[in-house]
Amino acid sequence: MSLLENIRGPHDVKALDGEDLTDLAEEIRHFLVHAVARTGGHLGPNLGVVELTIALHRAFDSPADRVLWDTGHQSYVHKLLTGRQDFSKLRGKGGLSGYPSREESEHDVIENSHASTVLGWADGLAKANQVLGRWNRHVVAVIGDGALTGGMAWEALNNIAAAKDRQLIIVVNDNARSYAPTIGGLADHLATLRTTDGYERALSWGKDAVLSVPVLGRPLYESLHGAKKGFKDTFAPQGMFEDLGLKYLGPIDGHDIAAVESALRRAKRFHGPVLVHCRTQKGRGYQPALEDEADRFHTVGVMNPLTCEPLSPSPGTSWTSVFGDEMLRIGAERPDVVAITAAMLHPVGLTKFAEAYPDRVWDVGIAEQHGAVSAAGLATGGLHPVFAVYATFLNRAFDQVLMDVALHRCGVTFVLDRAGVTGTDGPSHNGMWDMSILQVVPGLRIAAPRDAGQLRAQLREAVAVEDAPTVVRFPKETVGRDIPAVGRVGGMDVLARPDGADEGADDGADVLFVAVGAMAEVGLDVAGLLRDRGTTCTVVDPRWVKPVDEALPGLAARHRLVAVAEDNSRTGGVGWAVSQALRDAGVDLPVRTFGIPEQFLAHAKRAEVLADLGLTPAEIAGRISAALARTEETAVKEESTA
Repeated sequence: MSLLENIRGPHDVKALDGEDLTDLAEEIRHFLVHAVARTGGHLGPNLGVVELTIALHRAFDSPADRVLWDTGHQSYVHKLLTGRQDFSKLRGKGGLSGYPSREESEHDVIENSHASTVLGWADGLAKANQVLGRWNRHVVAVIGDGALTGGMAWEALNNIAAAKDRQLIIVVNDNARSYAPTIGGLADHLATLRTTDGYERALSWGKDAVLSVPVLGRPLYESLHGAKKGFKDTFAPQGMFEDLGLKYLGPIDGHDIAAVESALRRAKRFHGPVLVHCRTQKGRGYQPALEDEADRFHTVGVMNPLTCEPLSPSPGTSWTSVFGDEMLRIGAERPDVVAITAAMLHPVGLTKFAEAYPDRVWDVGIAEQHGAVSAAGLATGGLHPVFAVYATFLNRAFDQVLMDVALHRCGVTFVLDRAGVTGTDGPSHNGMWDMSILQVVPGLRIAAPRDAGQLRAQLREAVAVEDAPTVVRFPKETVGRDIPAVGRVGGMDVLARPDGADEGADDGADVLFVAVGAMAEVGLDVAGLLRDRGTTCTVVDPRWVKPVDEALPGLAARHRLVAVAEDNSRTGGVGWAVSQALRDAGVDLPVRTFGIPEQFLAHAKRAEVLADLGLTPAEIAGRISAALARTEETAVKEESTA
């Protein structure tokens, strides 16, 4: 039996020493490469924290001591060392989450997996320990150098440093990367610290040498100790952290278990906030990851671990690539169009644009709030910024979208990748709130393309708007076939009419089906199922879902029931907006909204999640038929009592 198979919890890790620890680290890396290759997942970040995680669980007593992970995608090793070694369904339905999960283990604390939040959590937990007199408990926050580019991290540091006697240990996992290489002033500062790894050894040697001087050694050391800060600033400029009031230890080789464990134990003895700076290598121990300059195998799909070739053929063109190609074309035509990304240049499809126009793209780090405000400044300065960001992360910049971009009528386009149900990354990554949250922003317009052709067209329509923010959203999946329109009502595309109906002849239809974005194909399938049941249906794609098209109430009035299908929360979403528009227009019709209920969704494949939610053609058609039947029953009762 291998060492890893004998690990049932942190106590088993503490029982190992010497060569066993080195062998355990090697076993873990071998396990990760082969297990993640079978399921897909975050590989590079976990390969980089093997020794660091082992040292953490040797130096501290989880779960009594709280070990927190930011952002959590590097927690696979932590899972292995806390008794979770069945990775057969990692990120799949019924399997382990790709992030920490309270449902899985008492050793997991944070599961939101949004970057730069861990220090705020740590501050609160350390304060709770202090108030409740738990002086023997420690709070350890592991944060990557990429997450330190987020403003929330520095807000927390400002508060953490204010209490000199509060036990809190910050471990900076410094691999010079988030997805891609970390950028900005902090990255430069950490790079300087990395070049001074001889500082601690020199200081230790100097201390021993001075104290060895007979009689004068101790007084001489005490007098020289006062010069320590100046010496540090000259040879190892970590003054930024110490000026905040944080004790600084490092930089330490994060792949030396003994060195990391020693530093962590020293940090435990210092009864106050301590920052332990560990240098690690993303993708450590797996040469293909180290050779991947884009993101060091940050996330991989199912693949052959020996050749790194995918085990299944590419499913087709992604929405992200369609956006990236069209941005490149727009950039060639319009020199005023610029791009912003929040540490995700490659994942959001801006690589080609950046290669062609390096002076017109900015990576702001994990700082969505700053990105939105900076975009407002760019627009005010005469440019048209396109801020490409995952839908779930735009939530973090809502105030800036509202008060900086919209209030000032700035022409900024937000492109939301991974909108709707994303699936395997779990509850914190679903982009299911944007069309609800953004409904309240005055003047903002939202486009939900149904196919690649519409994405290209609506992106161009969005960047043509110079007096208001625009949003273009699309899901995390392969782009399907282009769906042609059979007509146009107002600004809406008509995708299907009752059999034999001519353009404009919609008076006799039973159902008006409003299919939002990627739900267009579902809408067409629903119309087919209803037709088989003798129910006529008109299917429209609103294209721009905010504001509601002025022609929609009039079109709805020629139907008996309106159904809205959206890959978004039902609460405050497009269905809600359509209902409000009908009420405002005096159109009294039943409206049925098919969307995501007000709940956090467990990780699974997108299709599995949609099926569990009842967002399938068969389920939707059945519920529409039932709603029509109830409407008929009500009408009969009203006639009989009239």
